[in-house]
Amino acid sequence: MSRFFIAILPPPETQEYANGIKKYFADKYASYRAQKSPPHITLQPPFEWPDVSVSSLETSLETFASQQQLLPITLDGFAAFPPRVIYINVVKSQALLALQADLIKYTEKNLGIINQVEKTRPFIPHLTVAFRDLTEQNFRTAWPEFVQRQFYYEYTAGHLTLLLHDGERWNVKSEFPFLPSVS
Repeated sequence: MSRFFIAILPPPETQEYANGIKKYFADKYASYRAQKSPPHITLQPPFEWPDVSVSSLETSLETFASQQQLLPITLDGFAAFPPRVIYINVVKSQALLALQADLIKYTEKNLGIINQVEKTRPFIPHLTVAFRDLTEQNFRTAWPEFVQRQFYYEYTAGHLTLLLHDGERWNVKSEFPFLPSVS
């Protein structure tokens, strides 16, 4: 069995910016865990999947993604899950909320992936820059610095990404393109 999750990754320049913030938190506040994955918006939280049937997982995700439209994403400022997590805020668009809900339903129905804890929580799209290893004291110091910090970026997501845990960190395993818009 391997551990996977499904996400949307921002474009390289936004990943570079977010990774710079993650490094800042690691250097200044000893919060390193956010560096164990590329910057991402989690759509399907981590789940276990048999190694022998990864190709069926990928085929199913390819089918799902090929039925989705390109997705506008807006990143706007910073927000937090006090008292430990700081993140780049992702605007909750109807399209993003619908994609996440549809993916959860699809993976439950077609792949048997069920996360009972996540079913009880609202979906709050975000790109984590300081993870739960940020101490409460360091959160209280860092949050005033980030609460007013400006960051705004718009992009169009063109695919889903399947990430695989290698025992140390999360790595991109596969990407599944959305249906391109016909103009």
